[in-house]
Amino acid sequence: MKLYYCETLNPRKACAAAKFLKVDVEFVRIDLVHGEQRTAEFLALNPNGKVPVLHDGERTLWEANAIMCRLSDSVGADFWPHDDRQIDVIRWLSWDAAHFTRYGAALWFEKEIKPLLGQEPDENAVLDAESNFRSNARVLDEHLAKSPYVVGHSISVADFALAAALPYTAPSRILLGEFGHIAQWYDRLNELSAWREPFPATDREAGMRAHRHD
Repeated sequence: MKLYYCETLNPRKACAAAKFLKVDVEFVRIDLVHGEQRTAEFLALNPNGKVPVLHDGERTLWEANAIMCRLSDSVGADFWPHDDRQIDVIRWLSWDAAHFTRYGAALWFEKEIKPLLGQEPDENAVLDAESNFRSNARVLDEHLAKSPYVVGHSISVADFALAAALPYTAPSRILLGEFGHIAQWYDRLNELSAWREPFPATDREAGMRAHRHD
């Protein structure tokens, strides 16, 4: 089983899930800076030209949330539940993609990625993302006031999905201090080494060195 990734927001979820679940995967780093995602070989795995991708025998799966679910099933874990909680998990995955991480990722892109590309942030896009992020954060914060995790009392793919943009809060200046329940929930996730350090160390360091030289 091979997991293709790079050190960005969505692959982080899949890599963290693989480590958290202790799935026997081979991590394969894709160098986005040098266009490895656009090669014919990679496009045969994912025609979207994006990571992460999970290659399992003759089956190839893309999209980070689906990959997390597949990894959970591969080891018979409860991380992707198959009881009454599953519908609630799907609800939060859908809400997250349309709202919470959508705007958190937009802030990260505008404030962190664009400057790296030599571009100026779009201030209107930043203001829109900040407003929507705060509005949605209030919804999540109120929910987490009643539950230690997003769905019930155990961690699930919904937690990793909703937390995806939060490791990038410092450069994006996403202010979690005003959302105490989210901050406490995120502290619980950060107690997991798989969440804190999801990427293979040697590849992560190589990527950072390459990035500094480019």
